[in-house]
Amino acid sequence: MILTVASGKGGTGKTTIAASLAVAIADEFPLYLDCDVEAPNAHIFLSPEFTQTQRVNQLVPSIDETRCDGCGRCAEVCQYHAIVVLGDKVLVFPELCHGCGSCTLQCPQRAIEEVPNVLGLLEAGTAREGIRFARGVLEIGQPMAVPIIRALKRWGPFGDIDTVIRDAPPGVSCPVVETMSGADFVLLVTEPTPFGLHDLHLAVQLAGELGLPVGVAVNREGIGDGRVDEYCRSVDIPVLLRIPFSERIGRALARGENLVEAFPEYLPLFRGLYVDIRSRLIEREGMR
Repeated sequence: MILTVASGKGGTGKTTIAASLAVAIADEFPLYLDCDVEAPNAHIFLSPEFTQTQRVNQLVPSIDETRCDGCGRCAEVCQYHAIVVLGDKVLVFPELCHGCGSCTLQCPQRAIEEVPNVLGLLEAGTAREGIRFARGVLEIGQPMAVPIIRALKRWGPFGDIDTVIRDAPPGVSCPVVETMSGADFVLLVTEPTPFGLHDLHLAVQLAGELGLPVGVAVNREGIGDGRVDEYCRSVDIPVLLRIPFSERIGRALARGENLVEAFPEYLPLFRGLYVDIRSRLIEREGMR
């Protein structure tokens, strides 16, 4: 089972719930993928010891000025405006390049070769309770997170694993789409406020466009109003978990403590969440 935990917005408690779920099912030896590559922070709650690393590169064009005649064909075929020709000078902007290779293929003078550009790093190791942990880290100054997430999903430092928990970036942009793609189920973490409801709408719409089943986890219950519950009932989305607003919980999380370790009474809730999602997927598969 591949489970993506997403939120639609930052600061909702997505990593708190994803990391707590991983600890609660540690006896299943899950793989935790921190896909929030621009600001990964799940390691704070799971304390992995990294033992494996891998660079993530993307091929970008390099111009051989001794062969280039400035015809401009490379700029014409670049859909991302990563190449500009000024006079007979060709300028390449690697931060805009998507590595499609069209410029290299279309250059009539064969004056372009592709060279690796470092986008980021993958790291993997074993976290507490035997949880397998891997994350992507975007290189400072690099604007594109999707290639790092895609490489992280394909990386197999632990071989085949039955249960994968993907911790998605905030929002509903391309990095979240990449994190959700290929998942079996999406758990959307929200808070019962107008802001939470607004972003939940967007996240539900995105998961729907990807054809993925969703469930909701309400964090900080007790603040806001009941409109998140009303919305979930209206679109037949199950609320699978509720974590109350608590100053004690907030203080524990601020100290970097995992929720179910700081408050063991929540352990059965997270175990139940895992069993519930598994059952829903088995039932859904049987209905096909």
